[in-house]
Amino acid sequence: MKTFIRVVELWVPDRTRTRLEFGGGLYGDGLCAFKSASEDLRFGRDEGLPGKAWASGHPVILTKFANSYFRRTDQALAAGLTCGVAVPVFSGEFLQAVMVLFCGYDEAHVGAIELWHNDPDTSHEMGLVDGYYGTADMFEFNSRHTRFPRGFGLPGRTWKAGLPLIIKDLHNAKSFLRWEDAAEVGINLGVGVPYRTATDQTWVLTFLSAQAMPIARRFEIWVPNEARSALVFRAGDCSVQTDLAALYADKSIARGDGGIGGAWATGMPALNDDLAHDNSAAAVEARASGLSQMVALPVIGTAGLDAVLAWYL
Repeated sequence: MKTFIRVVELWVPDRTRTRLEFGGGLYGDGLCAFKSASEDLRFGRDEGLPGKAWASGHPVILTKFANSYFRRTDQALAAGLTCGVAVPVFSGEFLQAVMVLFCGYDEAHVGAIELWHNDPDTSHEMGLVDGYYGTADMFEFNSRHTRFPRGFGLPGRTWKAGLPLIIKDLHNAKSFLRWEDAAEVGINLGVGVPYRTATDQTWVLTFLSAQAMPIARRFEIWVPNEARSALVFRAGDCSVQTDLAALYADKSIARGDGGIGGAWATGMPALNDDLAHDNSAAAVEARASGLSQMVALPVIGTAGLDAVLAWYL
């Protein structure tokens, strides 16, 4: 099964903290040439997709590489990659890393990655900055003409919660305001990730996943317990219908334990291309389901870690 996300890269500050260097990546089949083109690159602030996210201080989505600031256009097009999303991870004013996600294209490529934004000085609603929709043309058209108040729809509910959010069975979810459009193209799962900046502006990254080509094979949201002594499972979804809530009912992840606990301990995103070396509860269960690659994205609030969003490819 192919996933909607084909590549995940980490770009981290070099020892001078003036440029970003390659910090590892996960690559699907046939993407070795694109990986080779990435490994030796460096990005200054506001340079290329990682540098643009660093300079802007918020997620950036690029739905067309040609004639843009993107630096690997030929290699990306040769690899069948068509869209990039860069998510900077800050601790206060200091950049920890930039995570970059790439999507590909084929005739069955249904799903979406969207970036929504609210500026409280100009609106009480959240509007679409841009999105990548694969072949879902009508869903794209309607999304570009929809705005969400706080608490409504996936972007608005994620905005209100201030935490990652998962909505399942979108064709039956009246809380997903575009459910009819989603049902028509087979989109059945939504994941929202909030992103606040120091200026009180809010950004929400949404992943909309189809059964035939899921964004990822499994999503999990882990949050600190009340004592902030461990991470506990909050919500999740698995493409093979595993009951994750029951699986993790009596399990937790300690600070520094595996990729997810490591994201909490360091405030750094984590990539793992071989879960055999991760002994956390999440990795053990993922291996049992035949999953081998994991991405952990820390969601950092004003007072520390709010959640870790993990997904498995």
